[in-house]
Amino acid sequence: MLARFVPGLVGVGLLVSSTGATAWSPFEPEGRYQRGYERYQDSYDPYRRRYEPEAPYSRSYGGGSGDRRGVVSAPARYSPGTILIKTGERKLYLMQGNGQAITYNIGVGRIGFTWTGVKRITAKKEWPSWTPPAQMLKRRPDLPRHMVGGINNPLGARALYLGSTLYRIHGSNEPETIGQAVSSGCFRMSNEDVADLYNRVRVGTTVVVQH
Repeated sequence: MLARFVPGLVGVGLLVSSTGATAWSPFEPEGRYQRGYERYQDSYDPYRRRYEPEAPYSRSYGGGSGDRRGVVSAPARYSPGTILIKTGERKLYLMQGNGQAITYNIGVGRIGFTWTGVKRITAKKEWPSWTPPAQMLKRRPDLPRHMVGGINNPLGARALYLGSTLYRIHGSNEPETIGQAVSSGCFRMSNEDVADLYNRVRVGTTVVVQH
């Protein structure tokens, strides 16, 4: 009897082009990209379902990390609709007016990869694909040249591109990393939360990143 191989999950800290579906990270944990390559091969299984399951953001689908978003007192005064990210708190706030904000737990950049500033959302994508750029492929020639969007993709269910930078607010196939500092500057959310945020904001939204 043939054994059935079930590929493991892969997680990467991502820096991604806001003009294309590319991702880059100098943080490459040993052994984890190989599993990503095996999963990449599996993603081209002609029998793989390409539709969203009935409950797409459940834990079994790479969804919530166990922490839930909620409405809190706004930590600062910004116009309704503004996104405020506080990396020290590992929180994202969506301003609602009336002194309130919706708060989400996020993963942030590891030491040496945090940043601050003001950007705008320049693009929104559902189930973004991942194409490792040349500099990553030079270091890791075993990586796939392209990974289609889906439940196994490191970018998760949704991505919000920040200005012309290499950063995104995006989902994750490793919900256990939400609340940690492990990325290369992007902001990770659970797939459930990033889908909720995605539906509440538009291209042009101001994003304020503070420590």
